[in-house]
Amino acid sequence: MSFDFDTIPQRHGTDSQKWQKYAGKDILPMWVADMDFRSSPAILAALHERVEHGIFGYARPTASTVSAVTDALASRYNWSIDPAWIVWLPGLVCGLNVTAQAFAQPGEEVLTLTPVYPPFMTAPKNSGRVSVTVPFALNSSSVPARWEVDWEALERAVTPKTRLFFLCNPHNPLARVWRREELVRLGEFCTRHDLVLCSDEIHCDLILDPSLPHIPSATLSPELAARSITLMAPSKTYNVPGLGTSFAIISDATLRARFVRATAGIVAEVTTLGFAACEAAYRDSEPWRQDLLAYLRGNRDFLLDFLSRELPGLHVAAPIEATYLAWINVESLRLDDPISHFEQHGVGLSDGTFFGAQRGSHVRINLGCPRATLAEALQRIKAAVAALA
Repeated sequence: MSFDFDTIPQRHGTDSQKWQKYAGKDILPMWVADMDFRSSPAILAALHERVEHGIFGYARPTASTVSAVTDALASRYNWSIDPAWIVWLPGLVCGLNVTAQAFAQPGEEVLTLTPVYPPFMTAPKNSGRVSVTVPFALNSSSVPARWEVDWEALERAVTPKTRLFFLCNPHNPLARVWRREELVRLGEFCTRHDLVLCSDEIHCDLILDPSLPHIPSATLSPELAARSITLMAPSKTYNVPGLGTSFAIISDATLRARFVRATAGIVAEVTTLGFAACEAAYRDSEPWRQDLLAYLRGNRDFLLDFLSRELPGLHVAAPIEATYLAWINVESLRLDDPISHFEQHGVGLSDGTFFGAQRGSHVRINLGCPRATLAEALQRIKAAVAALA
């Protein structure tokens, strides 16, 4: 079966946050992690069926929704989970904030690696916790080059107030898939320092390199599972973030109780349509996902080829192993504000400073779009670079 990822959808004038940002301007939005693809036909059919039912009361997941999730985790990652371990959430960012509140007190520290998805750094601060960051190290001697954990710096960053470690796996924005030995070492680090490990694995179903399996960190050992909060969602893979459906997997009953207690009275419930989309995503959309991955690999290769041929001053330092996001080094342009410059030439990117990068050093581009859109965006980036000559 073949699915259509080439048709450019009309999102102007809709409720799209991505496209409203530049409403009325000739700027292609390539920033937020929201794909310009229609969701899978199975999801659309499930939503139509649910709407036809006509009643949208307070929702709880049905047994079939839960089994769709557990079956997918078992088949994709050989992870057998008890349905009781699942805590449903209206979003992954919500999960990061709840985790910070549940497992650290005001003034205590949450450790993470940068650059990283901005809520990893802002979630602790939202409730008076302290965000501590450790920069990744680029290993240029590796073939190919690879972003790696600076283990010595990580050890130095731990203090008596450190309570949590936030991991992004696969990594956003570095598009990195963590290897087993790295995850084992991170697990040993968390165990040695008695840290709760919160692993955001929202991009786990978007591995572009088939030789690199996604490994949920909680599967590495019973000891690590007992201190792990794993956050997942169908939102990024199946392009349903607006339906607000995510979940935490917490096998340890004590951790789970603390997490649930932190949600009380402040975390909204998942909606009827969110549950319907989630079930159809995990149960009925695998052929669509496989075609999506093939298309995204094509977009990745198109981007890298274009940069190599047309924009040698810009580069992606390490392989794009997962996600539909690329971390582009723009240091050679010597721009104080690269985002503003690219917007002036019709393309809207994400500013690397939001992810913890040095000002003017990196931008993030979203490749989850029809290839014609990507091609136009790259031509505009080329024109923006040429304007500096």
